[in-house]
Amino acid sequence: MNSPTNPWLLHPRIRIAAASIKSGGIVAYPTESVWGLGCDPFNPQAVDRLLQIKERPLHKGLILIAADFAQAEKLLMHLSAEQIQKVKSSWPGPVTWLIPNSGQIPEWICGQYPAFALRVTDHPIAAALAKAVGGPIVSTSCNPSNKSPAKTIQQVRRYFPTELDVIVSGNLGGNKNPSEIRDLITGNIIRES
Repeated sequence: MNSPTNPWLLHPRIRIAAASIKSGGIVAYPTESVWGLGCDPFNPQAVDRLLQIKERPLHKGLILIAADFAQAEKLLMHLSAEQIQKVKSSWPGPVTWLIPNSGQIPEWICGQYPAFALRVTDHPIAAALAKAVGGPIVSTSCNPSNKSPAKTIQQVRRYFPTELDVIVSGNLGGNKNPSEIRDLITGNIIRES
């Protein structure tokens, strides 16, 4: 779904949303199971703003999504060939891996953890957005921390009537639950899908 034939790559709204992310904006977009909020993970002001909008504490950390394995690979260079194969075999898809941070991911993404959370999405809109940005983006559920994740664009607008820079309309994927989270080192499942 995130190959060059992904029609969303040519959609004007994706280009607008990607430009917004590159300039520090916060974007809402559909993912595999719920609406997501995204920004540039390497822009501390954008991440801080996103956390404030969500009322999410910094120590919890944030998930990153990539458009394809090539985007993710840059963040996996410190892993063994066996570890790389393990994550690669589950992508694209609804598996988020906790990967030891060798220092390339900022603390405002990792939170209190020595690892960062990463997946290659198989949702065409989310993948097109990361592709247009040119690297992984933050992907956290679109909701204030004390509310359930948005499942419709109407919920997105109710939760955040003025706080978002761009909303990319589209359909959610077919997954009922958020992505499974697995620890690469221990193999433990942290969150089941």
